[in-house]
Amino acid sequence: MKNASKKSLPLSKDAQQMIRGLIFGELLTIVIIGGLWLWLRPRLWVNNGTFTNSGQDANTASNSATSTFQTVSDVPIGAFKYGGSTTWAPIRQLVDSYIQNNRPELQLQYVDPPNGSPGSGAGIKMLLDGKLDFAESSRPLTAEEYAIAQQRGFTLEQREIATDGVAVAVNQALKIPGLTVEQLKQIYLGQITNWKQVDGPDLAIIPLSQQPDNADTVLFSDKPLKQALGSNVQYVYSTTEALRRLSKTAGAVYYGSARGVVPQCTVKALPLGRVSTQLISPYREPLTPSNQCLQKRNQVNTEVLKNGSYPMTSKLFVIIKQNNGREEKVGEAYTRLLLTDQGKKAIEQAGFIPVRSKDFKG
Repeated sequence: MKNASKKSLPLSKDAQQMIRGLIFGELLTIVIIGGLWLWLRPRLWVNNGTFTNSGQDANTASNSATSTFQTVSDVPIGAFKYGGSTTWAPIRQLVDSYIQNNRPELQLQYVDPPNGSPGSGAGIKMLLDGKLDFAESSRPLTAEEYAIAQQRGFTLEQREIATDGVAVAVNQALKIPGLTVEQLKQIYLGQITNWKQVDGPDLAIIPLSQQPDNADTVLFSDKPLKQALGSNVQYVYSTTEALRRLSKTAGAVYYGSARGVVPQCTVKALPLGRVSTQLISPYREPLTPSNQCLQKRNQVNTEVLKNGSYPMTSKLFVIIKQNNGREEKVGEAYTRLLLTDQGKKAIEQAGFIPVRSKDFKG
């Protein structure tokens, strides 16, 4: 008996059509699922790798009265430029990323100044010059800035968003219990020049500051912005530069955003008080020793900021160009997004105290 070789039989036309139909059906299913995912993705909240519906936090998802990024109307579509205060950096990193995930139609781009250091003053100037659509500031507008806007045919409006603490940092080795607000002012006016004058060692004080017109923290909130500081004040480009110099200079002192100063391991933040008998720490006590700081960072004491016992704070503002144009529309929309319940919670997670509803005007 002869062994016949096995050969594959050709498929019938009906079988070929059936296979093509199955392949087409699978491709169609993939396309439909992909399209559904693209439609749903902007409507889901991305937070630490988990999703909750409508951009709500898991703790508030069941509360229908909670305002979220999705409930804000009249959010413009397109790309917009903003800039300004470096104090706002934690909000930009955390809150703005949440906004982008929830409202992808609003594309935000932070822009550094072409010359000089970034800061509140630089951002406001760029807004006045038409280089930004809105600005972020950690100080109020000045009369001069209002006047420039009017000269150019529009007005500026500041919308308060949050409160930040003003922390005073010194070298880790400096032995001093703390300062009063008045003592700090006298240091920066050149009236107190040695630490022994404020119960410290016999050591010359070296005050560090950003340029007042572009600083992200205002030292004299009740004085003109450009009030002259003492001749012994040394100016720095940024808080990063100031902290680096503090760590190497025994007698140096610097004031800045509590959010940017308190967690640092190379310097220490001083307790402050309205009087010397009531010094309040800007950090949560007990203070973490410097040799343990990298494992357990000091945290801003938000409770003393909330209850008003801490004596030095600064306000954070969105600066809006009132010109009935796209700049005004995006500035207003960004403000409304930050002032939702969802936005306020994210601002608090970033280390600031969000404005209370009754404090918000407009």
